[in-house]
Amino acid sequence: MPKYNFLLLFLVCTCFSSWAQNEKFPGKLDWGKKIKAPKRSYLSKILLHDSTGFYAVRETTAGLGGAPTKVYLEYYNDDKKLKKSNKIDLKYSGKKRTYEDLLQLDGNLYLMTSFFNRAKERNYLFVQEVNPRSLRARKKITKIGEIPTRGLTGTGLFDFSLSRDSTKILLYNQLPTGKKDPESFAFRVFNDQFEEMWSKDIILPYNNNQFTVEEYRVDNEGNVYLLGVIFMDKSKRRRQGKANYQYVILAYENNGEDFTEYKVEENEKFITDLTFRIGNRGQLICAGFYSEKRSYSIKGTCYFKIDRKNKEVLDRNFRAFDFEFLTEYFSDRKKRKAQRNKEKGRMDKVPEMYNYALNDLILRSDGGAVLVAEQFYIYEQDDFNTFGANRFGFNNNMRIITYYNYNDIIVVNIKPTGEIEWATRIPKKQTTTDDGGYYSSYAMSIIRDKIYFVYNDNGRNFNLDGKTSSKFYNFNGRSSVIALAQISKDGSLQTFPMASNRDVGTLARPKVCKQIGKREMLIYGERGRNYKLGSLTFNR
Repeated sequence: MPKYNFLLLFLVCTCFSSWAQNEKFPGKLDWGKKIKAPKRSYLSKILLHDSTGFYAVRETTAGLGGAPTKVYLEYYNDDKKLKKSNKIDLKYSGKKRTYEDLLQLDGNLYLMTSFFNRAKERNYLFVQEVNPRSLRARKKITKIGEIPTRGLTGTGLFDFSLSRDSTKILLYNQLPTGKKDPESFAFRVFNDQFEEMWSKDIILPYNNNQFTVEEYRVDNEGNVYLLGVIFMDKSKRRRQGKANYQYVILAYENNGEDFTEYKVEENEKFITDLTFRIGNRGQLICAGFYSEKRSYSIKGTCYFKIDRKNKEVLDRNFRAFDFEFLTEYFSDRKKRKAQRNKEKGRMDKVPEMYNYALNDLILRSDGGAVLVAEQFYIYEQDDFNTFGANRFGFNNNMRIITYYNYNDIIVVNIKPTGEIEWATRIPKKQTTTDDGGYYSSYAMSIIRDKIYFVYNDNGRNFNLDGKTSSKFYNFNGRSSVIALAQISKDGSLQTFPMASNRDVGTLARPKVCKQIGKREMLIYGERGRNYKLGSLTFNR
């Protein structure tokens, strides 16, 4: 290792204790003891805790992205010690089921499994209550759904959505159709005891190759709302960034008997991304991004409400990001060039933002909202390696490398009128290969009037005083730190390095970390078969 690199690494590693104890740091991070996991397993889900501890789901798979081969339910006490672990029995009547999910409703645990009946070409969904003490599924098993399929490759998939008060469960699945057949799917709505309230098979007036479901939600009364995309050229793809699609919201109310379609249309601006939530007053709160160029870039935010009673769209508002926000992390040269284009009216050359995925929409108590998005994209690249020689002189081997990019986070605070109150960008660069972004992205907590983000960063992005530098280095798993970003109610940003992953002995997995209390966030990290759990307690 070059001498200056060794010195830099030494300085970074020896300064974390003083950084984490900085009087400005808004909390305290305490780690539990190292725990050894079963072979080839990973923690997939953390459930909300009770008065003494919390539950977690651990899975093993044959390969990346494969179906779970083994599932464990784990219980940890408040000291982050593993008190009990039980392998869930997926066999029933001599047949092995597929693990779907584990839900927590009103303090009860429910195991969701499915079974594909090859002879009848149907996929069945089952629910079992789990004993929270023994961590074993009870003997009673109930079938709550089934999907006709067309062979194993056409096995239908189930998905779930919970109401805000967790008293209603929506079971959603698409029904098998041909490419030219109408899009169709099934809804089943249950209460928190898994008693069916209503069910309905839906057939849309759109062909299967023209319509895509984006998200679906159920409200506290059991009404269902679906956000979808209609593609104008029947490609079901964003072609070269062209505006070839539009959003639509479908409402199924009164036990599915009443149907309303809301098309989200705008003549001058193109809505690139959209999400929605069900507000406290029953309104549908919609927010997203728009562009004046192409479908993969954004210029600002869009915001509107849907009044379900009057079937009206209210408070429609489009607001562009200001120039300083769009060019905040540009180099001086690039920023001057963008400024000249703006002054000369070259709007097609004025910068926009690219490849941002809408991750969350937080409803404010006054009717406004906070929008959270992350720059995310994937690309592939050929890698040629030459080994030995063949009769033509060379033996060429080629493999494809997949790059996963999780970069800047943007947080937009929107007033009830739809105007942008402030927009803040958290600079972050995470580019990894062939790993699905396993250690990338972030975890979020809302603590009173502040929003916190936990993510892995490169230690070189912080100087010895704990302040961010002007140049951003990529997180690659080495010399990495667990970073904490704090956004205050006025939109101001502070970032802190919490701990060195080298010193902790694990690499944090932000996608698994979770807020488990009003002032507490659970931090999970692993290295090989060893893992640790940490408690991040925020100041009052």
